[in-house]
Amino acid sequence: MREHALVSSEAPAKRLVLFVGDGLRADKAFQSFPDPSPSAQGTEEAKKPRPLAPFLRSRVLEHGTFGVSHTRVPTESRPGHVALIAGLYEDVSAVMTGWKLNPVNFDSVFNKSRHTWSWGSPDILPMFEQGAVPGRVDADTYDAEFEDFSKEALELDIWVFDKVKKLFADAKTNATLDAELRKEKNVFFLHLLGLDTTGHAHRPYSKQYLHNIQVVDQGVQEITKLVEDFYDDGKTAFVFTADHGMSDWGSHGDGHPDNTRTPLIAWGSGVAKPIVNKTGVAKGHEDCFSSDWGMDQIQRHDVAQADIAALMAYLVGLAFPTNSVGELPLSYLDADPMTKAQALLVNAEEILEMYHVKEDQKKTTELRYKPFPGLGDETHSVEYRVAQIQEAIEEGDYDVSIHQSNELIQLGLQGLRYLQTYDWLFLRALVTAGYVGWIVFAITTVIDLHVLYEETETFRTAPSMIFFSSALIALYSILFMQQSPWIYYAYALFPIMFWEEVWARRPSLIKGSRILFGHVRSRTDVIKLVLSVLGFFGVLEALVQSYFDREIFTICYLFATTWPAFYGQDFMRQNVTLVATWVLSCVLMSVFTTLPANKLEDENLILLAGVLTFVVGSLYLFFEKSILAESGVSKDKLAKQEVDGLSRIILGAQLGLIALAMVVTRSSIWYIQARTGLPLGTQLVGWFTLIASLTVPFLHGLRPNSHYIHRLMVIFLTFSPSFIILTISYEGLFYFAFWLCLFSWMRLEHQVYKYTTSSSHHQSTSSNPIKPALEAAADRLTSLKKGNYRALSLSDARIALFFFFFVQSAFFSTGNIASVSSFSLDAVQRLIPVFDPFSQGALLIFKIMIPFAVMSANFGILNQRLGVPPSALFMVVMAVGDVMTLNFFYMVKDEGSWLDIGTTISHFVIASLLGVFVAGLELVSEFIIRGVTFEDQKKKEENKPVAVSGASQNGKANGTSNGPSTRSVPPHLRKK
Repeated sequence: MREHALVSSEAPAKRLVLFVGDGLRADKAFQSFPDPSPSAQGTEEAKKPRPLAPFLRSRVLEHGTFGVSHTRVPTESRPGHVALIAGLYEDVSAVMTGWKLNPVNFDSVFNKSRHTWSWGSPDILPMFEQGAVPGRVDADTYDAEFEDFSKEALELDIWVFDKVKKLFADAKTNATLDAELRKEKNVFFLHLLGLDTTGHAHRPYSKQYLHNIQVVDQGVQEITKLVEDFYDDGKTAFVFTADHGMSDWGSHGDGHPDNTRTPLIAWGSGVAKPIVNKTGVAKGHEDCFSSDWGMDQIQRHDVAQADIAALMAYLVGLAFPTNSVGELPLSYLDADPMTKAQALLVNAEEILEMYHVKEDQKKTTELRYKPFPGLGDETHSVEYRVAQIQEAIEEGDYDVSIHQSNELIQLGLQGLRYLQTYDWLFLRALVTAGYVGWIVFAITTVIDLHVLYEETETFRTAPSMIFFSSALIALYSILFMQQSPWIYYAYALFPIMFWEEVWARRPSLIKGSRILFGHVRSRTDVIKLVLSVLGFFGVLEALVQSYFDREIFTICYLFATTWPAFYGQDFMRQNVTLVATWVLSCVLMSVFTTLPANKLEDENLILLAGVLTFVVGSLYLFFEKSILAESGVSKDKLAKQEVDGLSRIILGAQLGLIALAMVVTRSSIWYIQARTGLPLGTQLVGWFTLIASLTVPFLHGLRPNSHYIHRLMVIFLTFSPSFIILTISYEGLFYFAFWLCLFSWMRLEHQVYKYTTSSSHHQSTSSNPIKPALEAAADRLTSLKKGNYRALSLSDARIALFFFFFVQSAFFSTGNIASVSSFSLDAVQRLIPVFDPFSQGALLIFKIMIPFAVMSANFGILNQRLGVPPSALFMVVMAVGDVMTLNFFYMVKDEGSWLDIGTTISHFVIASLLGVFVAGLELVSEFIIRGVTFEDQKKKEENKPVAVSGASQNGKANGTSNGPSTRSVPPHLRKK
């Protein structure tokens, strides 16, 4: 694209200094607080509120222009710096494509400068250095190990200030450097990471964060004086801002206003002086956000973050970055009306350049291109509008030209938006057809595999194959002619593929539906079915809304306490203890989603959870034999004493690791809070505890105990140390309550299955005494096909829904999975105190995933106890989950507030990944419960009749425990 710059004899400023206080909130920069500096603690004078940044405040009151810079999601350092230095808003998904280096080529103010010197974090500076003309940008960074959360982060900012001072000091003895520094169009960039690191570690209302603001203000004052004294020409422009804010819980990333509102102060050459209203409140303060800043008399000029790039380019006389969508904020310029009008026209031409390039690309590929209406005809063309603006400038109608330029900029942005969403309707239709086709295909597959046992063959005909093939060829032809991206071909392939499979398997769908709904005969049955379906989808919709309101889970858990009552008083009396445990666990779980998702570190809650898990493990260790005996295994079937002895030693080691985890966690918290640095010994003990807790359980393989309760207890104790070391508040208590709820649900579902099957068997016996014998004969004919598994029934959909509900609950009970910022990095700093986003993020994800390991174990055991094929219910859950995904697909926004945009996109991404996640849970389940046996299975094996006939002997030889031989099975039922 062509460059566009304001052609003038002299730029407003010869050089620019950019200060970026990483993670500085707008309100904290201007509010008044008691003196937080360590040297002033304990004095009466320190208790009086005062501005923490007096120098920056003086720039606002006397020398420059200020306002609030509104950032966009994701409010992370990399996209924030790209926006304010390049004027480019990255797509929200770009934050997942690279943390430190930007993978997308983009232009920037630094690249347009004569030379840029930059100092700061190795996470930010290299992407501007590597993306610029070689040798144009110098990046001086400290080592990554310097970003240590267990030490004072303000040293990061002091390092930057010292480096700048050294540069100008060296220039006094280095003539070459001095000559380079005195050239025009140079830029100096100071990246100040201390505030961000301190905010993460201590929160933005802490004394440490507020004191860091004082350090930054003092440093900015010193650098400003240093630069002004060095040049002594009054031709330097200064800009102070931030890439993003900081939430009260010490995080950022989403669209919360605390994260999107940052300060902007500009002063120096080319910058307008403050506009003062001596009679009342000045303009710009209407939102009352700045009412407690004590600057109501100074006009506030808010901008979008990308506008800062345009402002900096104008001040130094640079061409606007070619990718910039920023609008030049004229209120910041100290210029005459004609210059402002000309500058804004150049800004409009730069934005329209992008529109022209994108439109030309679209014209060459689109079969029937429809131009953007606002710029589509001769009287509204870009050339015509630019000519009108130039004519107004020549005639001195500067206000008119500025108004027209603003209109042209908005039309250019709308045109870019039009081109971006040109294929929206077409793509949405394809994606929707793909999702619906996948859901129907998944349900059809489940029916075919686990209801009909592949008895029905696929039914493909030549006309159907011709129809679907022709549809795919037509779609691909259109996409090829339009040179569409490769992903569009996938959008077109999946709906054709899924619906063709559904059409070919329609006999399975029809026959399976007759079996599943065969019990619906009377009007009462129909009403019950309709109410059940409404309730099923009502729960799914409640889960959708729970992404916006976590308290919905509380209501659902309280409703779940009444579930056993639906099976009558007899069932309740037979399972009093189990029902009571279920009710208690649901009540406990209902509490967590009423607690704040954003937590502060609470050592007492961490240790309380540790003590609770230790006590539960100890009780099991001492009463293991009686617990297993009461669960159905006779005492003579227990392991021998010496085997029990080794098993108890391993369990005791797991309990010891829980105690060690509590000790090392308490020690780590003390060192981090003291800001003395985390000792290497403490780190090593923490890592040893974490790794040992995950490896010691494998020693149980030396003396296997296949009882399911023993296996679940081992799994519970395995992850308990992890949930102590990697938590900051009530998460450990949640882990215990969640395990109890899953355990009671698994046992309760088994009792419900036994109760309902025995009831239906009793009813069929009383109504038709011969029917059980006929059913038994039919079962024997299909025993080879079914093996030890039963066919799915309609009631299994409830089990899948319960499991899906627990998946969502595990995400939302300790945080808001829809907001990354609700999961704090405080805990992982006990193991990795130095900033490392990938390693720390991996530990954080590991902690979030722990409840799902426990959940997959319980669900896998439940599958076995119900006689359901291992993958059957997981497949049902995957199909159910995409109903919610499609719901979120239509909720996605890319306009409006950035909070809405970020929230809806993250919801859709999370829901989309749930299918893959559930498939992963199935693999985890198969791994951690392999070899588990149940008392029911043992009884069946003990009561198995001895084979005496030739048929049974042949069946046994073929791997079956009972049933007829393959010779006695009709040919159409034999396995092929």
